[in-house]
Amino acid sequence: MGLDLFDALRGGTFPAIEPASAPKAPQAFHQASTRRGRALSAWPRVSLRAVSDSRLSRIFAPDLLAGSVAIVSGGGSGLGRETALELSRCGARVTICGRREEPLRQTAASDPHGRVRALVCDVREPDQVDALVERVLAEEGRIDLLVNNAGGQFMSPAESITPKGFATVIRLNVEGTWLMTHAVATKAMIPSGAGGKVLSVTLSPHNGMPGMAHSGAARAAVENLMRTLSIEWARFRIRLLALAAGQFETQTLLTKYPRPIVERIAETIPLGRMGTEREWAWLVAYLASPAGDFFSGTVLTMDGARDDWLGPWPPPAATDREGAPLAEERRERPPAEPPA
Repeated sequence: MGLDLFDALRGGTFPAIEPASAPKAPQAFHQASTRRGRALSAWPRVSLRAVSDSRLSRIFAPDLLAGSVAIVSGGGSGLGRETALELSRCGARVTICGRREEPLRQTAASDPHGRVRALVCDVREPDQVDALVERVLAEEGRIDLLVNNAGGQFMSPAESITPKGFATVIRLNVEGTWLMTHAVATKAMIPSGAGGKVLSVTLSPHNGMPGMAHSGAARAAVENLMRTLSIEWARFRIRLLALAAGQFETQTLLTKYPRPIVERIAETIPLGRMGTEREWAWLVAYLASPAGDFFSGTVLTMDGARDDWLGPWPPPAATDREGAPLAEERRERPPAEPPA
């Protein structure tokens, strides 16, 4: 059983392993790693240079999600866009939604299988959310997966955030997630008796988000909401998870935030690089598959260990001349005197 499931997930092949170029780590860290004989550029890892419009998944079988119906909010760009395309590569029929029609159309046009369609919907508006869910249900007959990817925030010192600015972030991230989740559950997943899965995107790190207090509050609320609903709706066979995203190399991240911050992001991540959109989409596809059926009520963090530590290990200031981590010197105990 386990072997059959594993074979189905991987489709009988593995992605090629090849040396990757060195990530953008701090110079001192890279030099220290080189002195220890294991430069970052020599570490083998999965090649991620696949184009987003390829017909087949690099990881999963093309029929892994055949017959499944998914909704992905915020599917016009970034993680939502790649998530929708990867679900389609695995055989799912996907409806993406967002406020702007053109990015949604571009995503749908990028799907060579024709299984991604675009519908305009503002997740903050109850009437629009209800209409979206009812249309998908009427045309597809079921909804198996909801990915709450729509969200947003802006950088600002906490003392400069206005009541309107705070409310805007809360409304989009918390209320939008609630409206979509409640509508899909009550209109599709509960009445069908088959349940389903709800994956809600939040953010890492979890040890405070200075500069984005409103977003930190909103994402914490969503994570607790997923934990609570996973208990209440377990009787309906609905599994709910929060997926905490670290820093991913999306166009939004690269162009929206101040350049000095963007240029140093990789230095803050223990793995020495940002994540890719494809890596995130693989996680969602895995959880959408039968392999994810026992995941519920928790937060899965994908951030290259950024949630646990800021920057490389060991820090450049905490290494010896060879680049190894500093450690206490072991003191030899004097030999015991023979008994008199």
